Amino acid sequence: MHGDASMWVGGLRALLLQSLHPLAMAGVAGHSGYRGDPWGRLERTSTFLAITTFGAADDAQAMVDRIRAVHDRVKGKAPDGRPYQASDPHLLRWVHVAEVDSFLTAHQRFGARPLDAARADEYVGQVARVAVALGATDVPTTTAGLAECLESYRPELAATPAAIDTAKFLLHEPPLPGPVKVPYSLLAAGSVALLPEWARAELQLGGGANSRIGPWGGALATKAIRWGLSASLPHYPTL
Repeated sequence: MHGDASMWVGGLRALLLQSLHPLAMAGVAGHSGYRGDPWGRLERTSTFLAITTFGAADDAQAMVDRIRAVHDRVKGKAPDGRPYQASDPHLLRWVHVAEVDSFLTAHQRFGARPLDAARADEYVGQVARVAVALGATDVPTTTAGLAECLESYRPELAATPAAIDTAKFLLHEPPLPGPVKVPYSLLAAGSVALLPEWARAELQLGGGANSRIGPWGGALATKAIRWGLSASLPHYPTL
């Protein structure tokens, strides 16, 4: 799954969904930000996923230790006065389940080889190990548990001004060269289309062009990324 082009759609969906927790959003806005270095943040997240998925065990543990050290330093107060800390197991679980649900949803819709129920459960169980290593607790290990966990966070979720600004920036104002903005808009529309209806409503993303072009736009963007990645790989003659 983590090597499939659908991860691009799932990654953007995850960022939008994660932003709906006010304390998680406050931590991002106060310490990393999307506007200041959006692609740098995405690159760091991608590197973490790559190493913890495909790297050697020692390298994966070193990456986890590095991220835990960063989380220990990320703390502060949200605009409503509530304290937050990135190492909070409850917030870590939210970030994890929003991410995993997004990756799985995108893969099942746009992936080259969608998973059956047993393999989907296997995936959720495998990635739970990374969340636990980061300090999350009560991490779901099945798709049913994942859905239940996501639903349990609903009373805590709301689109703050920072979340709405982030969605606007990521979807409509990305710092990209002109020729790239059209294919990116298709990818973005696909990400929005995969969000739960309540999440789109919170982020003020309901209706409009995204709802019309989202399904086919996401499929087209994923196929284009998959073709581009395969075309860039070296081809060796067979013996």
